[in-house]
Amino acid sequence: MAQKPSIPKGTRDFNPDQVAKRNYIFNTIRGAFETFGFQPIETPSFENSETLMGKYGDEGDRLIFKILNSGDYLSKADESAYNGKDSNKLTASISEKALRYDLTVPFARYVVQHQNEIEFPFKRYQIQPVWRADRPQKGRFREFYQCDADVVGSDSLWQEVEFIQLYDTVFSDLKLDGVTIKINNRKILSGIAEVIGASDKLIDFTVALDKLDKIGEEKVKEEMLSKGISEDGISKLQPLFTLSGSFESQIESLKSILDTSEEGRKGIDELAFINNAITELGLTTAKLQLDVTLARGLNYYTGAIFEVAAPKTVQMGSIGGGGRYDDLTGIFGMPNMSGVGISFGLDRIYLVLEELGLFPETITKNVEVLFTNFGDEEALFSLKAIKQLRLRGINAELYPDAAKMKKQMNHANKRNIPFVVLVGEEEMASNTYTLKNMLSTSGEQFKVSLEELISKLK
Repeated sequence: MAQKPSIPKGTRDFNPDQVAKRNYIFNTIRGAFETFGFQPIETPSFENSETLMGKYGDEGDRLIFKILNSGDYLSKADESAYNGKDSNKLTASISEKALRYDLTVPFARYVVQHQNEIEFPFKRYQIQPVWRADRPQKGRFREFYQCDADVVGSDSLWQEVEFIQLYDTVFSDLKLDGVTIKINNRKILSGIAEVIGASDKLIDFTVALDKLDKIGEEKVKEEMLSKGISEDGISKLQPLFTLSGSFESQIESLKSILDTSEEGRKGIDELAFINNAITELGLTTAKLQLDVTLARGLNYYTGAIFEVAAPKTVQMGSIGGGGRYDDLTGIFGMPNMSGVGISFGLDRIYLVLEELGLFPETITKNVEVLFTNFGDEEALFSLKAIKQLRLRGINAELYPDAAKMKKQMNHANKRNIPFVVLVGEEEMASNTYTLKNMLSTSGEQFKVSLEELISKLK
């Protein structure tokens, strides 16, 4: 007995309805990207291993899918690594390529490789799948799409302002009201660490601070103490634990905390600039919120940090994020190329729209009319009409086999096709078509000419 087929864990099949809904999100995001002046690029599904390895830290390296070399890959394997069961050394000798882990590192490679063809600042967007050998769980997959937009070659804070507007535009177009765009700045976090004498423990400090909403003030303080941050330093953080109110009032509170840190004051100035601009320009449905506990991507973000939260009525993690980086291309020998970018979490956005019932009913472009098939002569007569309907943008198809009427009608019902056209000897003789409305409870049908048929279907 043949084994039942399956797909790898962490991957998914998508039915026509799901693909239509995903395309709705893709098209909305793509339309906004292009409205804001971003240009599309695409990079290969797999890169040379040296392009990816060592760019995501030890954990990231373990999650990269490696591709075995073609042919007899073991013939060139490192014998000592093979005998010693040293998987890292062995992998390097039998795998020269790997599936891309994200779109950012391939983008950095693209910029360096094509720097003489690119006009800077360069605004690019990319919507492609990525792969991670992660442990599959709810909302986390091994194959998924990323939707990224970046600007490289500009230090201007107007880019951050535009990205906030871009987020607002996309979520407004998706009718997803109540989204919160959270913002912080790496310089503020560095400044706070400096003020409390923990500059060498920036990551430990921010990882603990990031848990404030989850575990509370006392547990955060305990974690900081366990990481070697002094009690005196933690006491200086007290105003942070109660920081609330408007964007402007939080900025004022931060000024008193960071008055001795030049780096921290720079971060405050940058946030104030962005907030003032957004206040003047206004947002359609989203809200901009300062969140000093936001610390994502600290190993590469150098300025603004973004994270987008779904409406509070939905239990969902972040549905977007990004930030400013000062040296995207330095890893490939092209230093001092500043940039800023954001991404949209397609799968989570899908789940939110589904839960809130926000997908338009007309999203699936279904077949509008099915022509029955009672034989070759009737089929050919029908196909001539179908050709004219398709030329006018009407989705039409012929039932492929000559079959009993009941079977063909059931097929139309199961596929939710609203109209069926019956063509028999009588219709061919009079050059007419019998149009049946499948949505009508009375099962009404009437004879029409080709022009009348086109008119009724349009």
